[in-house]
Amino acid sequence: MKLNLTSVIAGALACAATLAAVAETALAAESKITILYDAFGDDAAMKKDWGFSALVEVAGKRILFDTGNDRDIFAANVKAKNIDLTNLDFVVLSHRHSDHMAGLSHVLSVNPKVKIYAPREGFGIYGSSLPSSFYRKDESLPPQMRYYDGKPPEVMTFGTAWQGANFEPIEKTTEVAPGITLIALVSDVPGTRELRELSLAVNTADGLVLLVGCSHPGIDKIVEAAAAINPKIHLIAGGFHLVVAPDDTIAKTVAALKDTFKVENVAPGHCTGEPTFTALKQAFGNRYIYAGVGTSLPLGPSTGVGQRRGERPALEEDDLTIYRKLARREDPFGLLQARGLQ
Repeated sequence: MKLNLTSVIAGALACAATLAAVAETALAAESKITILYDAFGDDAAMKKDWGFSALVEVAGKRILFDTGNDRDIFAANVKAKNIDLTNLDFVVLSHRHSDHMAGLSHVLSVNPKVKIYAPREGFGIYGSSLPSSFYRKDESLPPQMRYYDGKPPEVMTFGTAWQGANFEPIEKTTEVAPGITLIALVSDVPGTRELRELSLAVNTADGLVLLVGCSHPGIDKIVEAAAAINPKIHLIAGGFHLVVAPDDTIAKTVAALKDTFKVENVAPGHCTGEPTFTALKQAFGNRYIYAGVGTSLPLGPSTGVGQRRGERPALEEDDLTIYRKLARREDPFGLLQARGLQ
């Protein structure tokens, strides 16, 4: 009887271990980044436009990172990928440029209470507050010429472009969920100086997965901050902000990613720029992962397996035409201005 009981226990433990392994494998298979908005891609069901958005599904969380440049295009792409926005854990808006946040109105139309992390700014589109002591006062004026009749509230609260939205401002690098960190930096580049930006870092068993919106503070500075969380950078995806950068700047940045920070895989998109796509593909070889709109990037041990790894040009001719047209449409980041100042 004792032997039988031991066998039963052993069998039960083996079964539990198997089930746990299966569950872990299933979870890993579900972990991915889906590109919902960009100006290039080969998914016929997806519309192309200048901007960025991605859905991150990892560690049991569903995170929407940025919302693109146009509400209707964003909504169409979400529908094309059969994405459910009603059960998001939270939204991250990387920065205040319209090509990263215009689709938020669609998100709020279907999920009005979702938490939205955004950079904290002293006075900005996401809402803010300041102590009323920030402005100089002149008590010699009559009440009708003074702000709030000379009796301002202790804290002055400023509205947002999305009244009633559940914004949570992020001022410094913050872990918002176990293993999930928002890296907060400020640009000091001419044209975008003082622009605050958030990047998403997810700590996985394979290393850090880093999702960037536009990298205005500098992709090297963002990676340096990410390396403080985990020096093993498994994957960087998103916009590297080199769309008008000269060749020497591109070469220096690519070398830093590959040789200094030892980044394992790159999946560039959005404002990375065509010459930078080429330079990254040459430097990283089969560790360059195509990330056009509609692409899903698995996270975990299978990262890149079965995916286009850069064997052909990152952008096909039709994509190049569209990408260049959209990139020239305006100068939303001050990039052309910055280049003129160099």
